[in-house]
Amino acid sequence: MSTRGGKCEGGPGEKYLRRFYMAETTAYNREYKDTLFRAIFGKEDERSKKWRLNLYNALNDTNYTNPDDLELTTLENVICISMKNDLSFLVDSRMNLYEEQSTYNPNMPLRGLMYFSLLYQTRISEDKKDLYGSTLIKIPTPKYVVFYIGDRQADDITKLKLSDAFIVPDKSGDFEWTATMININEGHNDSLGKKCKPLYDYIRYISRIKKNLKAGMKSDNAISEALEWAIKENFLDGYLAEQKAEVEAMLLTEFNQENYDNNRREEGALQRAEEDAIELLKENIPAETIAKCVKLPLERVLELQKNINAKKVDSKKP
Repeated sequence: MSTRGGKCEGGPGEKYLRRFYMAETTAYNREYKDTLFRAIFGKEDERSKKWRLNLYNALNDTNYTNPDDLELTTLENVICISMKNDLSFLVDSRMNLYEEQSTYNPNMPLRGLMYFSLLYQTRISEDKKDLYGSTLIKIPTPKYVVFYIGDRQADDITKLKLSDAFIVPDKSGDFEWTATMININEGHNDSLGKKCKPLYDYIRYISRIKKNLKAGMKSDNAISEALEWAIKENFLDGYLAEQKAEVEAMLLTEFNQENYDNNRREEGALQRAEEDAIELLKENIPAETIAKCVKLPLERVLELQKNINAKKVDSKKP
């Protein structure tokens, strides 16, 4: 199984993650191709290498000048389907993993832990290190950064902790993993955008699309109008003009998938609320109280109550 300078394929680590994520990827039927964020910062061409180095320097206040100092590692295929637009690389014995998210996800620390577990396993295997030996194995220092560009209100920087997910609270810090979520929406972390022009161009382009959508435009029109505007502004040094059709296809897939996921989440929340309401109705709790507790319209709770009563009548019939 090899990751250095290429794909992460094969081996027990990937097989384990494949099983872990297949349930989600199958349920949502995701077939993500490259996203724009990853196309900008996660390719092997010279322009992407330069942008990637620019992003790293902006995040870490460094001044590296050789793009080849970065060793790119990408997680693709099934893993990438679930963990879209991710890229990772090593600099000065640090392992950085960058990911862009358009929706807030409190499970990012757990996902990051699994990402790095696979990367460490691969690196140790390639270096032929013995985990059971008496010598301490030195590993690259991890850093997991999530660039957030969703609509939910968020601070400039949010530290998400793995311990927040523990069923039994543990404040000792003995078992911790952190995802640093950086809000890159317009009006947040402007200094970062000023340090990294490709990121700044990306933010402005995505923001234009979102403004178009809020104005009532359909996804394809919103993306197309924003793209024409970005091309005139020469965003990303002509990359958008050169890859116009590919960029439109990538963004249309992303925004359609985002809408689909949001609808599925809303449907799931509604289903859970109705299930809770039915259980409470069976306990003879007043419909008005239930409506407030589960945040359903009173009319819907009364309709559920009517259905329950009808079933009771049917069950008594000979």
